[in-house]
Amino acid sequence: MPGQDDIPVLLERLSRILQNEAHAGGLKPTQWEALRYLARANRFSRSPTAVTAYLGVTKGTVSQTLNALERKGLIRKQADPGDRRNVTIEVTCAGRNVLARDPVEAILTSAARLSAAERRALSAALEKLLTEALRRRGGRTFGVCRSCRFFQMRAKGGAPHRCALLEVPLSGEDSERICVEQEPRA
Repeated sequence: MPGQDDIPVLLERLSRILQNEAHAGGLKPTQWEALRYLARANRFSRSPTAVTAYLGVTKGTVSQTLNALERKGLIRKQADPGDRRNVTIEVTCAGRNVLARDPVEAILTSAARLSAAERRALSAALEKLLTEALRRRGGRTFGVCRSCRFFQMRAKGGAPHRCALLEVPLSGEDSERICVEQEPRA
């Protein structure tokens, strides 16, 4: 039975397996992580700056990563119509097809063998570890929109929801996506 001192070793080994499998898929691990993030991010969070903050790497690494994904036809960069200095990123159909063969699926298949209670406990514990690690580094948690303190369910002027921070309507789909602006409810 593993002890608490084994947690970092187990996480490291699991991470190495994921990274090795990611190389087999034709993308580098950072490219997979960026593509996964962009597929899960809401419309406010698909920018090079948000990818940089989410991955916790340098702007140069993100720039190279996004350029590689764009060359492979997996993402499309567009000037933000509201502010031409900003870029928004969309995952292309080819990118969604690549994600359908994501090597992370092997881990999800293994996790499906756990009981629902084990999956919830593991997810909660990993989220706590990640949140603490990010806090120590000064990073952001990037939670799901609906869990944000600014999220207003079925709000007036919403579609059907609303973001009180950005003062914009949110669709049901928006509420299920990762947001760069997310601040957990107290």
